[in-house]
Amino acid sequence: MAFLVLPLAGLLIRAPWSTLPQRLGQPQVLEALRLSLVTATVATAACLVLGVPLAWLLARVPFPGRRLVRALVTIPLVLPPVVGGVALLLVLGRRGLVGQWLDTTFGFSLPFTTAGVVVAEAFVAMPFLVISVEGALRAADLRYEEAAATLGASRWTVFRRVTMPLIAPGIVAGAVLCWARALGEFGATITFAGNFPGRTQTMPLAVYLALETEPDAAIVLSLLLLVVSVAILAALRDRWVTTA
Repeated sequence: MAFLVLPLAGLLIRAPWSTLPQRLGQPQVLEALRLSLVTATVATAACLVLGVPLAWLLARVPFPGRRLVRALVTIPLVLPPVVGGVALLLVLGRRGLVGQWLDTTFGFSLPFTTAGVVVAEAFVAMPFLVISVEGALRAADLRYEEAAATLGASRWTVFRRVTMPLIAPGIVAGAVLCWARALGEFGATITFAGNFPGRTQTMPLAVYLALETEPDAAIVLSLLLLVVSVAILAALRDRWVTTA
């Protein structure tokens, strides 16, 4: 506990409390916080759209290579985020495998844009959602779904009216973990999207930049990021994560 708590206590002890309100009110701080909250929320929404069907596929559909797919899904958990950013550049950059086609066909480029921040955050955060939802699906009692099917419910109705309520705590728990991971993402973001104030500079990037020039500002930004993360997790953990 001391190993986990003392570094956080250091932020509280060394925080410049006398100048805290002025520093928090600075436009660049508010802009970085706004961008972090928006991009993390959008990335979580994208992970829900893509991750829930993927988790259902891994948990309920036997197919050749399922173990390999599950391993590939979890790679971003252990892959250094900077390597993930480089991989995204090689695929979605202007000269990338897919990015070159997007640029020449639609004139659309992801790197160094706000959309690129969302892509980078979703890439590193989605495994948290998939693992949580897959675990919830495996733990759900199949008898309820089978009973609904024998009563004439279609597969979509069973999924919507039976399966989803059963796994809702797992979905919410995975979404919370996914959002928190996206909020704190640094390596893939700075590699793939850069560090441009107002466009791609999220709170972790602002902390890194401030640490080089103004350590007190870095402490304030770190404290703000810590408070936001803890508040969200504390509000949802007792209700959902424990249940899951």
